[in-house]
Amino acid sequence: MQNSDSVMSLSKVDLLKRAKKHYFSLGLDDGAARLCKENFQYGLAKLHYAQEKLGMEPNATFISTPDETVSRNVRRWISGYGYGGKLITGDPNDPLIFIDVKPNACGMLVGGLNKLPHPDEIIKKINEIIKDDYYIDDIKLKWDYKKSNHFIDIFETRKDEEKSANRKLKSKYQFIIHGSVPELRNATDKGPGLYYDTSKELRDMCKKIETPFGNVYYLDGDNAKEYLRFFKYAKKIAAEKRKKAGELLFGKFVDISNPMHQGLLSYSEILLGAQHITEQKDKLFPVALRSDLPAYLITALPNLTEEQIDILGFENRAKKYGVFEYLRNFNVIPHGGGYKLSHINSVKKVLEIEGERYFVCEQENENAVTIFSDVRDSQFSYRGKKIITRIVDLNLGTVEAKLFPKIVLKV
Repeated sequence: MQNSDSVMSLSKVDLLKRAKKHYFSLGLDDGAARLCKENFQYGLAKLHYAQEKLGMEPNATFISTPDETVSRNVRRWISGYGYGGKLITGDPNDPLIFIDVKPNACGMLVGGLNKLPHPDEIIKKINEIIKDDYYIDDIKLKWDYKKSNHFIDIFETRKDEEKSANRKLKSKYQFIIHGSVPELRNATDKGPGLYYDTSKELRDMCKKIETPFGNVYYLDGDNAKEYLRFFKYAKKIAAEKRKKAGELLFGKFVDISNPMHQGLLSYSEILLGAQHITEQKDKLFPVALRSDLPAYLITALPNLTEEQIDILGFENRAKKYGVFEYLRNFNVIPHGGGYKLSHINSVKKVLEIEGERYFVCEQENENAVTIFSDVRDSQFSYRGKKIITRIVDLNLGTVEAKLFPKIVLKV
């Protein structure tokens, strides 16, 4: 440990100050990004306290992607987490998983089409699909593409907008299906379930550590091994489900990309709304912004390099706290624009009242404040091209194709 005092002996104020040192931001520093930082210090402080209690090095670290933002999942937000980046909690080979982040294997499938489907045809197919039961490995599928930010969009590429001659797409039209696997959030005969607040079986497997900022839930030993096994299975089913939806709606299509952006890479590496490039480093990755804006296909570059870390001003702090290698092995890019809170400029302070956090925020246009606890109570939109510009400026990836929206579906 770098600090001579033990984490558990620190005051709440000092715990939060220490936690901030383990947060490395690549974001836009707008209102949503600042809220992410403020909330995440509580999650990191909880993890540091729990790590020391378990005899580990208390160095849980979050590295954000350019789309860092709030999480609208209530349990995840209350637990002290934001969205857009990679959380690292220790040795990737040590069977210990902090389960509060609620991995769900969400991802996006990009498929190519030779012709643009007519909206009438798609709606008819949707109505046919919902009348029948479909299964993958005896799991009855639930179509979740009208919930939250899950969607099916259809795009068109234009020859003059293709960025790289060697990456020309074989099809003029593309679709993106964004979805997860809610079928496996609860316990089934396939495993203990993904969400500890939904599955009693998973809850019973969890251990708990009380911290000054709330409880931390974790799995260790054989339970951690079982959960990671099950998560990998859920990830596979989620990817197959997105493909199944594509086949049912569009028939044959070109499989362009199907990466996950929310879930476990190992026992100690968790993607929160970000794509891990070493899984498909030679393939295209989608970055979907607002439904009224183009989406982008990019090839990712290994990151963060020592030069990138130096330019960002992270080197000294990362080495001081022993997390430099976490940054060197980041290898993550955004999957979208992230929530934008246009009315929020900054966080003035955080009030803790009866165990609940209230964020006192400076408004953008008025000499007043907005105060809330549940981030879902705030109006939101999605960020635009600034995210793509930030990806390119930071040398995280190269734009290969620009996809122009033609049809947006919520089914």
